[in-house]
Amino acid sequence: MKARPLVSIIITTYNRAAMVGAAIDSALGQTYPNKEVIVIDDGSEDDTAAVVETYPQVSFVRLAHAGQAAARNAGWRRANGTYIATLDSDDVWQPAFLETCVDRLERDSLDFVFTNWDQQTLEGGLMDFFVNDPLLQPYLGRAEDSWVTLQPTELRDLYVRGCPSPSSSLVLRASSIVSGWNEEMNIADDWCMLLDMILSKSCMAAMNTQRLWLKHINCNNIYDGRDHTEVNRLLYVADKQAIMLRHENVLTKSEYKFMEERYLEHLVRGAKHSLFLDSNITESMSLMKRAMVLNPVYSARVISRLFVQAGIRQFKKDQD
Repeated sequence: MKARPLVSIIITTYNRAAMVGAAIDSALGQTYPNKEVIVIDDGSEDDTAAVVETYPQVSFVRLAHAGQAAARNAGWRRANGTYIATLDSDDVWQPAFLETCVDRLERDSLDFVFTNWDQQTLEGGLMDFFVNDPLLQPYLGRAEDSWVTLQPTELRDLYVRGCPSPSSSLVLRASSIVSGWNEEMNIADDWCMLLDMILSKSCMAAMNTQRLWLKHINCNNIYDGRDHTEVNRLLYVADKQAIMLRHENVLTKSEYKFMEERYLEHLVRGAKHSLFLDSNITESMSLMKRAMVLNPVYSARVISRLFVQAGIRQFKKDQD
């Protein structure tokens, strides 16, 4: 029987001694047989190393703290697999995750696949993420045997609008990765890595509607556990601006216009939050000025809409 292709599982971690063991267990417990597990410790200051060292069957690398993208790139450089899977150290896969993903990658010669997941809520419940994601809802009716194939034009449209596939949901063909994870990103290193692929060549992918992993919410999530104002500043303002500059020569005019308008909306949203939530007039004026310089007409419309909405909410609150 022909050997199954090797999958390199990269688990990056930072100060998650209490959770990393469960992630490693879920990687080692995959029904898919041919795999290697590489754990990259991004300079943890807790007992992470002591936990990982109880797993002699995994490769373990300790780095000085440099961020999640640098840690993923360190794992990628050490990976030997035909396929690369990235698992966050606070998430866990269902046993059939890899088997399901690799079977589809092999069958259709795809560049990458991603799967649905159980999203932990702040109240402690679980949510079907795909069903509640407006980016993905238009595609769900096309699912056959839980799979939706995404053509190159659909991938461009989907990933210009946002990134519906966090790291733990992804399995990638190693030869399709263009430039690794962008270490300049605060949060959006996955998004930038996938856009590098999708905008540079004709990519094919697929998504699986089965909930094949569990995403935990905790105080040190790089996205879900952060304050919304901070996420807006780091992801939707700083990272999005960097992504637009990186890809401005390969985006179509309509794609760039869409990204710029969303960027402007988040500049104005950040200005509103700085003013009303943080009482930071200087920061608010700085963000507002950036928006008005880029596109005064569109920014004025966004300002009007957001402030009217805020006024309506305040009026309803006063009435209650």
